[in-house]
Amino acid sequence: MTDTAPLLLGVDTGGTFTDFVLYDGASLRTHKCLSTPAAPEQAILQGIAALGLDPRGLRLVHGSTVATNAVLEGKGVRTVFITNRGFKDMLSIGRQARRELYNLQPAPLPPPVPPELCLEVGGRLAADGSELEALPESELSALHDELLRLAPRAVAINLLFSFLDPRHEQAVAAALPPGLFVSRSSDVLPEYREYERGIATWLNAWVGPIVQGYLQRLQAQLGGARIAVMQSAGETMALEAAGQHAVRLLLSGPAGGLAAASFIGERTGRTRLLSFDMGGTSSDVALIDGAIRLSNEGSIGPYPVAVPMVDMHTIGAGGGSIARVDAGGLLLVGPESAGADPGPACYGRGGEAATVTDANLVLGRLPAGARLGGSVQLDSAAARAALTRLAAPLNLSPEEAALGVVRVANEHMAQALRVISVQRGIDPRDFTLFSFGGAGGLHVCALAEALDMRAALVPLHAGVLSALGMLAAPRGRQLSRTVGALLDDISAGEAEAAYAALEREGAAALQREGLAASALRITRSADLRYRGQSSALTLPWQDGAASAAAFHAAHAARYGHRLPLPIELVNLRVAVHGPAPTLSLAAAPEETRLHPSPGAHAYLYGIDAAVPLLARADLRPGAAVPGPALICETAATTLIAPGWRCTMDDEGHLLLVR
Repeated sequence: MTDTAPLLLGVDTGGTFTDFVLYDGASLRTHKCLSTPAAPEQAILQGIAALGLDPRGLRLVHGSTVATNAVLEGKGVRTVFITNRGFKDMLSIGRQARRELYNLQPAPLPPPVPPELCLEVGGRLAADGSELEALPESELSALHDELLRLAPRAVAINLLFSFLDPRHEQAVAAALPPGLFVSRSSDVLPEYREYERGIATWLNAWVGPIVQGYLQRLQAQLGGARIAVMQSAGETMALEAAGQHAVRLLLSGPAGGLAAASFIGERTGRTRLLSFDMGGTSSDVALIDGAIRLSNEGSIGPYPVAVPMVDMHTIGAGGGSIARVDAGGLLLVGPESAGADPGPACYGRGGEAATVTDANLVLGRLPAGARLGGSVQLDSAAARAALTRLAAPLNLSPEEAALGVVRVANEHMAQALRVISVQRGIDPRDFTLFSFGGAGGLHVCALAEALDMRAALVPLHAGVLSALGMLAAPRGRQLSRTVGALLDDISAGEAEAAYAALEREGAAALQREGLAASALRITRSADLRYRGQSSALTLPWQDGAASAAAFHAAHAARYGHRLPLPIELVNLRVAVHGPAPTLSLAAAPEETRLHPSPGAHAYLYGIDAAVPLLARADLRPGAAVPGPALICETAATTLIAPGWRCTMDDEGHLLLVR
């Protein structure tokens, strides 16, 4: 490392591994260690020590699963929900969507907030933002006393039409006892739809103290390090701000992978990508067509999350996914995962259930002497024992059972790729399959074949790509405001004033983080729909006539028709970004360790002859490797299947062509 270049460290905490990418201004170093789910900061401290770093002066960008895990495991804090009189059941009623359409007696779900923690206040705004009823001071005083009795850790405030005028919510917040974590809907998500806005506000309050506490512990233990956190929209924010915006961190880690995919796609000239991130616990798939797609219709567990996040589909299929035989004799894989502790049987940490990683090891696709992440020595005997137990009720050999496990997992992941492509009218054959994650390279050829794709890309540092994305992502903010008026009724001046207000808010937030106003990049978009529709399309903002024409064309492309109806402008959206970091993808010299010896071979189940076992670091640009072959590196292994050819480009990325 150089003495003067700033040290940048990207850290992605996953369910099984915590990944590190260190950039010294000239080259990259990578590291993996097993995650410590009970205290995620411990794995980060271990990795920093293993890299020999002094936290002082370090700039760290972190993708965290703390918010996600707290929501999925139902481990939020005691939270009071405050809304208008007559609406305290808002979150329990929801949209009355049925999870089981034809079940006449569905099992009741517990309400997000217990009834005794749902409080109401007077005061009311009309749909145009005018005040119908003042907020009584006496009720604010009673609310203060009630909160002292209930003793929550957090409060979520969601009043009707507060996105038009936040003063009632501000008055409620000012009347609360001190020391509470407070979320206001007019701050968290100033958009229409009281249920979605209420859920986002409650989620932010419910897990906010947990996220804030974790980030504060991390900052305290890393001394003088400057820490930023990845947001679900693929941008970073300073740690101090992230603690107040937990709901914007729910896809923190996966968003880093897409940031890196977009970054590398631009460098390789392949900007139409189906991305496939297979880690130890889950697989994330997404579509990039020139830019990362965002959605405000995402979800986490049973809850809608209407804040902007990367448009991604996640399934419980990863290297640690557990295989089992059900009562009918069918082989099932996932969504349960062995995680980091005990992990797959081959980790030698007490796990006994067969997993996808064990299956790949038994099939020879993971070399028997490999060390996952450079540190986890694989136990071939334990993997074979686990597959033998799985195979017994199926009357199969361990290898046959292992092949079945891999095929079932592949079908799960192929179906996920179809969801974000074929089911949206997009032909995957027009895209390149972009594979990363520690386990992705072992499955990339099979998945491309399942979708009849002819090209795939396995990038340099694929095993730690989400951590690399933390460094490639710019600082940024996503802001929105509901308008709810016909497009023809909005003058150019009114639209300009509303956009300018959002831009000032976003620019001020980034300037507080040290970015110069002149360095900021701002883009405008709008949610548009035909009058009477409930869903909208998000399009780049133009003047009224141009936006109308663009909407008609987009609606016809998406749904196959256009309507002779007025167009409604639902929400204005602004993205404010800082400059994209400049990175070199060159590996540090010490990264060329842990390689097979020249001429090494491996034996794969189902292939008669031995196949070449190659070190990725030994390949040179332009080198072509015909399948079948295995290409190994510290953080991942890539299987080049029969009928495929692999070529390395000038930066070290592997292009696979069928």
